[in-house]
Amino acid sequence: MNDELFTYRVIDGREGFTSFLSAICQLRYQVYVDECGFERPEDHPGGVERDEYDQHSIHFYACPKHSDDVVGAARIILGSERPLPIERHFDINQLPSGVRREQAAEISRLAVSKKFRCHAIDRAIYRTKQIAAKHMHLSMENDLDFRRHCERELVRGLYINAFRISKDSGLTHLYAVMAKGLYVILKRWGIFFVQVGPEKDYHGIRAPYLVSLESIARSWEKMDPELYREAHIGLTHQFA
Repeated sequence: MNDELFTYRVIDGREGFTSFLSAICQLRYQVYVDECGFERPEDHPGGVERDEYDQHSIHFYACPKHSDDVVGAARIILGSERPLPIERHFDINQLPSGVRREQAAEISRLAVSKKFRCHAIDRAIYRTKQIAAKHMHLSMENDLDFRRHCERELVRGLYINAFRISKDSGLTHLYAVMAKGLYVILKRWGIFFVQVGPEKDYHGIRAPYLVSLESIARSWEKMDPELYREAHIGLTHQFA
Protein backbone atom coordinates (compact mmCIF):
# COMPACT_ATOMS: atom_id res chain seq x y z
CA MET A 1 0.00 0.00 0.00
CA ASN A 2 1.37 3.41 -0.98
CA ASP A 3 0.75 5.30 2.22
CA GLU A 4 2.45 8.61 2.95
CA LEU A 5 2.56 8.15 6.70
CA PHE A 6 3.25 4.47 7.43
CA THR A 7 5.02 1.43 6.12
CA TYR A 8 3.58 -2.03 6.72
CA ARG A 9 5.50 -5.21 7.42
CA VAL A 10 4.57 -8.85 7.87
CA ILE A 11 5.84 -11.59 10.18
CA ASP A 12 4.96 -15.27 9.98
CA GLY A 13 4.60 -16.38 13.61
CA ARG A 14 5.16 -19.99 12.56
CA GLU A 15 8.81 -19.11 11.94
CA GLY A 16 9.54 -18.23 15.56
CA PHE A 17 9.60 -15.29 17.94
CA THR A 18 11.55 -12.41 16.37
CA SER A 19 12.54 -9.00 17.70
CA PHE A 20 9.77 -7.33 15.72
CA LEU A 21 7.20 -9.82 17.00
CA SER A 22 8.44 -8.95 20.48
CA ALA A 23 7.84 -5.26 19.68
CA ILE A 24 4.31 -6.08 18.54
CA CYS A 25 3.64 -7.95 21.79
CA GLN A 26 5.00 -5.01 23.78
CA LEU A 27 2.52 -2.71 22.02
CA ARG A 28 -0.24 -5.20 22.78
CA TYR A 29 0.81 -5.16 26.45
CA GLN A 30 0.61 -1.38 26.48
CA VAL A 31 -2.90 -1.42 25.03
CA TYR A 32 -4.49 -4.58 26.46
CA VAL A 33 -2.83 -4.65 29.89
CA ASP A 34 -1.75 -1.13 30.87
CA GLU A 35 -4.43 0.97 29.20
CA CYS A 36 -7.53 -1.21 28.96
CA GLY A 37 -7.00 -3.79 31.70
CA PHE A 38 -8.25 -6.61 29.47
CA GLU A 39 -5.35 -8.84 30.49
CA ARG A 40 -3.64 -9.33 33.86
CA PRO A 41 -0.01 -8.21 34.22
CA GLU A 42 0.90 -11.39 36.09
CA ASP A 43 -0.13 -13.45 33.05
CA HIS A 44 2.32 -11.61 30.80
CA PRO A 45 5.72 -11.20 32.47
CA GLY A 46 8.30 -8.89 31.01
CA GLY A 47 5.79 -6.46 29.52
CA VAL A 48 5.07 -8.77 26.57
CA GLU A 49 1.48 -9.86 25.85
CA ARG A 50 1.61 -13.29 24.17
CA ASP A 51 -0.59 -16.34 23.84
CA GLU A 52 -0.56 -19.76 22.23
CA TYR A 53 -2.09 -18.43 19.02
CA ASP A 54 0.88 -16.25 18.11
CA GLN A 55 2.76 -19.22 16.65
CA HIS A 56 -0.24 -20.02 14.43
CA SER A 57 -0.66 -16.47 13.14
CA ILE A 58 0.52 -14.11 10.47
CA HIS A 59 1.30 -10.81 12.18
CA PHE A 60 1.37 -7.47 10.43
CA TYR A 61 2.32 -4.08 11.77
CA ALA A 62 2.79 -0.44 10.90
CA CYS A 63 5.74 1.87 11.45
CA PRO A 64 5.94 5.60 10.76
CA LYS A 65 7.95 6.46 7.68
CA HIS A 66 11.70 6.44 8.40
CA SER A 67 11.21 4.68 11.74
CA ASP A 68 11.13 1.12 13.07
CA ASP A 69 8.78 1.99 15.95
CA VAL A 70 5.75 -0.32 15.97
CA VAL A 71 2.68 1.93 16.28
CA GLY A 72 -0.07 -0.40 15.08
CA ALA A 73 -0.49 -4.14 14.69
CA ALA A 74 -2.90 -7.02 14.27
CA ARG A 75 -2.73 -10.71 13.45
CA ILE A 76 -4.56 -13.31 11.41
CA ILE A 77 -4.91 -16.57 13.32
CA LEU A 78 -4.79 -19.43 10.85
CA GLY A 79 -6.74 -22.63 11.23
CA SER A 80 -5.04 -25.39 13.22
CA GLU A 81 -5.97 -28.38 15.33
CA ARG A 82 -7.16 -26.06 18.11
CA PRO A 83 -10.36 -24.00 17.92
CA LEU A 84 -10.03 -20.34 17.04
CA PRO A 85 -10.49 -17.95 19.99
CA ILE A 86 -13.87 -16.84 18.63
CA GLU A 87 -15.00 -20.47 18.66
CA ARG A 88 -13.91 -20.89 22.26
CA HIS A 89 -15.57 -17.76 23.63
CA PHE A 90 -18.70 -17.28 21.48
CA ASP A 91 -21.61 -19.35 20.28
CA ILE A 92 -21.23 -19.33 16.50
CA ASN A 93 -24.76 -20.37 15.59
CA GLN A 94 -25.37 -18.44 12.39
CA LEU A 95 -22.48 -19.56 10.18
CA PRO A 96 -23.44 -19.17 6.49
CA SER A 97 -23.53 -22.30 4.39
CA GLY A 98 -20.57 -22.86 2.12
CA VAL A 99 -17.99 -21.48 4.54
CA ARG A 100 -15.17 -24.02 4.85
CA ARG A 101 -13.44 -23.91 8.21
CA GLU A 102 -9.97 -24.42 6.72
CA GLN A 103 -10.46 -21.28 4.62
CA ALA A 104 -11.60 -19.11 7.51
CA ALA A 105 -9.22 -17.36 9.90
CA GLU A 106 -9.61 -14.83 12.69
CA ILE A 107 -8.31 -11.30 12.74
CA SER A 108 -7.52 -10.24 16.29
CA ARG A 109 -5.32 -8.27 18.67
CA LEU A 110 -5.75 -4.97 16.84
CA ALA A 111 -3.51 -2.60 18.78
CA VAL A 112 -2.88 1.07 18.03
CA SER A 113 -0.40 3.20 19.94
CA LYS A 114 -2.07 5.88 22.04
CA LYS A 115 0.05 8.45 20.18
CA PHE A 116 -2.11 7.77 17.14
CA ARG A 117 -5.48 7.32 18.80
CA CYS A 118 -8.31 9.74 19.42
CA HIS A 119 -11.16 9.46 21.90
CA ALA A 120 -13.52 8.12 19.22
CA ILE A 121 -11.29 5.18 18.29
CA ASP A 122 -10.87 4.31 21.98
CA ARG A 123 -14.63 4.01 22.31
CA ALA A 124 -15.06 2.15 19.03
CA ILE A 125 -12.30 -0.42 19.41
CA TYR A 126 -11.43 -0.72 23.08
CA ARG A 127 -14.53 0.66 24.82
CA THR A 128 -12.40 2.65 27.21
CA LYS A 129 -12.79 6.23 28.40
CA GLN A 130 -9.10 6.92 28.15
CA ILE A 131 -8.05 9.95 26.14
CA ALA A 132 -5.04 9.78 23.87
CA ALA A 133 -1.71 10.98 25.20
CA LYS A 134 -1.29 14.73 25.55
CA HIS A 135 2.32 14.69 24.45
CA MET A 136 2.96 13.63 20.89
CA HIS A 137 5.94 13.64 18.58
CA LEU A 138 7.06 17.17 17.80
CA SER A 139 6.39 16.70 14.09
CA MET A 140 2.69 16.37 14.91
CA GLU A 141 2.60 19.73 16.71
CA ASN A 142 -0.36 18.53 18.79
CA ASP A 143 -2.57 18.89 15.70
CA LEU A 144 -5.74 16.96 16.48
CA ASP A 145 -6.86 16.91 12.86
CA PHE A 146 -3.55 15.43 11.78
CA ARG A 147 -3.75 12.80 14.50
CA ARG A 148 -7.24 11.86 13.37
CA HIS A 149 -5.88 11.48 9.87
CA CYS A 150 -3.03 9.29 11.16
CA GLU A 151 -5.45 7.18 13.15
CA ARG A 152 -7.76 6.65 10.18
CA GLU A 153 -4.94 5.79 7.80
CA LEU A 154 -3.28 3.48 10.31
CA VAL A 155 -6.34 1.38 11.15
CA ARG A 156 -7.54 1.41 7.55
CA GLY A 157 -4.08 0.36 6.35
CA LEU A 158 -3.97 -2.55 8.76
CA TYR A 159 -7.30 -3.86 7.47
CA ILE A 160 -6.19 -3.47 3.85
CA ASN A 161 -3.15 -5.54 4.72
CA ALA A 162 -5.38 -8.12 6.40
CA PHE A 163 -7.25 -8.42 3.09
CA ARG A 164 -4.06 -8.84 1.10
CA ILE A 165 -2.51 -11.37 3.46
CA SER A 166 -5.74 -13.38 3.55
CA LYS A 167 -5.94 -13.47 -0.23
CA ASP A 168 -2.31 -14.58 -0.48
CA SER A 169 -2.98 -17.29 2.13
CA GLY A 170 -5.89 -18.79 0.21
CA LEU A 171 -8.51 -17.69 2.75
CA THR A 172 -12.09 -16.83 1.85
CA HIS A 173 -13.46 -15.50 5.16
CA LEU A 174 -12.31 -13.64 8.26
CA TYR A 175 -13.82 -13.82 11.72
CA ALA A 176 -13.56 -10.98 14.22
CA VAL A 177 -14.84 -10.22 17.71
CA MET A 178 -15.85 -6.58 17.82
CA ALA A 179 -17.71 -3.88 19.66
CA LYS A 180 -20.43 -2.21 17.62
CA GLY A 181 -18.34 0.93 17.16
CA LEU A 182 -15.61 -0.81 15.18
CA TYR A 183 -18.24 -2.59 13.09
CA VAL A 184 -19.67 0.80 12.12
CA ILE A 185 -16.24 2.23 11.24
CA LEU A 186 -15.36 -0.75 9.04
CA LYS A 187 -18.73 -0.56 7.30
CA ARG A 188 -17.93 3.01 6.28
CA TRP A 189 -14.76 1.68 4.65
CA GLY A 190 -16.63 -0.93 2.65
CA ILE A 191 -15.84 -3.86 4.97
CA PHE A 192 -19.23 -5.38 5.69
CA PHE A 193 -18.98 -7.88 8.53
CA VAL A 194 -22.06 -10.00 9.34
CA GLN A 195 -22.88 -10.92 12.93
CA VAL A 196 -22.83 -14.71 13.29
CA GLY A 197 -23.75 -15.20 16.94
CA PRO A 198 -25.19 -13.45 19.98
CA GLU A 199 -23.27 -10.68 21.68
CA LYS A 200 -21.96 -11.11 25.21
CA ASP A 201 -19.93 -9.29 27.84
CA TYR A 202 -16.36 -10.08 26.79
CA HIS A 203 -14.17 -7.14 27.77
CA GLY A 204 -17.29 -5.07 27.17
CA ILE A 205 -20.26 -5.95 24.99
CA ARG A 206 -18.96 -7.64 21.87
CA ALA A 207 -20.25 -9.97 19.20
CA PRO A 208 -18.78 -12.48 16.73
CA TYR A 209 -18.64 -11.38 13.10
CA LEU A 210 -17.67 -12.88 9.77
CA VAL A 211 -16.81 -11.25 6.44
CA SER A 212 -16.03 -12.77 3.06
CA LEU A 213 -13.06 -11.46 1.10
CA GLU A 214 -15.24 -11.52 -2.00
CA SER A 215 -17.71 -9.07 -0.42
CA ILE A 216 -14.85 -6.74 0.54
CA ALA A 217 -13.50 -6.81 -3.01
CA ARG A 218 -16.95 -6.13 -4.49
CA SER A 219 -17.63 -3.18 -2.23
CA TRP A 220 -14.18 -1.66 -2.83
CA GLU A 221 -14.56 -2.10 -6.58
CA LYS A 222 -17.82 -0.15 -6.41
CA MET A 223 -16.93 2.44 -3.75
CA ASP A 224 -13.25 3.06 -4.47
CA PRO A 225 -11.85 1.54 -7.69
CA GLU A 226 -8.37 2.92 -6.99
CA LEU A 227 -8.31 1.21 -3.59
CA TYR A 228 -9.60 -1.98 -5.22
CA ARG A 229 -6.73 -1.97 -7.72
CA GLU A 230 -4.15 -1.21 -5.05
CA ALA A 231 -5.44 -3.93 -2.72
CA HIS A 232 -5.01 -6.52 -5.47
CA ILE A 233 -1.42 -5.67 -6.29
CA GLY A 234 -0.26 -8.23 -3.74
CA LEU A 235 2.05 -8.04 -0.78
CA THR A 236 4.88 -5.71 -1.67
CA HIS A 237 5.84 -4.57 1.83
CA GLN A 238 8.98 -5.41 3.70
CA PHE A 239 8.94 -8.70 5.55
CA ALA A 240 10.69 -8.56 8.92
